[in-house]
Amino acid sequence: MRLLSQQPIAVLSHQLKTLQVSSRGLIEDCLSRIAEPGGEGSRTFTRVYRDSALSTADAADARLRNGQSAGPLDGLPIAIKDLFDVAGQPTPAGSVVLADAPPAAADSTVVRRLKQAGAVLIGRTNMTEFAYSGLGLNPHYGTPRNPYDQATGRIPGGSSSGAATSVAYGMAAAGIGSDTGGSVRIPSALCGLTGFKPTARRIPMDGVLPLSPTLDSIGPIAPTVACCALVDAVLSGESFQPIEAQPVSTLRLGVLQGYVLEGLDTHVSRAYERSLAMLQAAGATLIPLHFSALDRIPAANQFASAEAFSWHRHLLERDGKRYDPHVVARIEPGRWMLAADYIDCIRQRREIMLEAQAAFQPFDAVLLPTTAWIAPPIAELEACDTAYFNANGAMLRNPSIFNYLDGCALSVPCHLPGEAPVGLMIAGMGGRDHAILRVGSAIESLLANPHGA
Repeated sequence: MRLLSQQPIAVLSHQLKTLQVSSRGLIEDCLSRIAEPGGEGSRTFTRVYRDSALSTADAADARLRNGQSAGPLDGLPIAIKDLFDVAGQPTPAGSVVLADAPPAAADSTVVRRLKQAGAVLIGRTNMTEFAYSGLGLNPHYGTPRNPYDQATGRIPGGSSSGAATSVAYGMAAAGIGSDTGGSVRIPSALCGLTGFKPTARRIPMDGVLPLSPTLDSIGPIAPTVACCALVDAVLSGESFQPIEAQPVSTLRLGVLQGYVLEGLDTHVSRAYERSLAMLQAAGATLIPLHFSALDRIPAANQFASAEAFSWHRHLLERDGKRYDPHVVARIEPGRWMLAADYIDCIRQRREIMLEAQAAFQPFDAVLLPTTAWIAPPIAELEACDTAYFNANGAMLRNPSIFNYLDGCALSVPCHLPGEAPVGLMIAGMGGRDHAILRVGSAIESLLANPHGA
């Protein structure tokens, strides 16, 4: 019996508390899926916590039988990206370069909070090496296939590739990823899941291997907005408050214009336009949003490679030949950035953020496609560097805007059943996390049930 099957966390939690299912049963189900011959488990996980997960599940079952609970994730299988410190283990970050690194001295705050909430850590998930790509390809540990069109073998999206496929294939109730330029929202969009990038400062980054400390954030990938909201509350150390219902007809939404709408493939364009039409028919106010500073962002958003190079430079000198060449190509430009240019980039970012604050203020949220394309085939990108970097740009272009703006953003599925997965991004400026989750929940309900809204 398959117990998870992308069920919402609230449903699973209720089943656990009412003893309809056991935590051990959930964990055994996950472990069975991970171990399936020919399945995606070996490419989804870099390390599976079989023994500790089973013992933690047994402890959760004992509590639940006595009517007790450790927290909102008690007994639930949660997967963590391979860049979070777990005491006593190395933190390879999807690389062979750090596979033999000294073990972490302590849990990261993220891992500690998950454990305190009762989560059963099922394992560490695969990722783009050092989180530096939006595609999810990994030449060291393999690339998990997207659940859509498995015969072709399409990318899962990255860099939190395994975090998404762990949920998509029922190997975890939620996956925890990082998002520096879209690395939670991209795989969520491509795999038909929901992903949330919070305001970066809400979740501590200690014990997390960095990419760009200015842009890094941590977020969940899960089946629904409500699932993401619950996990986000755990990660941020807040007490969870259920999302208040908000009628779609009350929403005032800015539809971002400009390059975010350029080069959309037919699947994305069709699903996006259909979503806007559904929102308008349901009474939402949709207003084209022309943000004049948008065109300045790509040129000003060049400092991430400098921050990455600062962290990687000694490793590159020692073990650069063992890196994924695609990752090295992203880091190396940072070697040549002048300190004056870096300072200029940071100053421009502050100016553009102020302009965005003013432009977005009249709206409950800003809408745009999460990615410009659906998931391309893995083989095409492995065979051609040009195809790789073109696809990477198409994946990162839209979501990276809201890392740059220090915002918060959701990606929710907006395709019809049977279609290629497409994500709708619902975004706002920093600090509006709960409002964006509320808007996202209303939009999610409409897209999932257009006649009942």
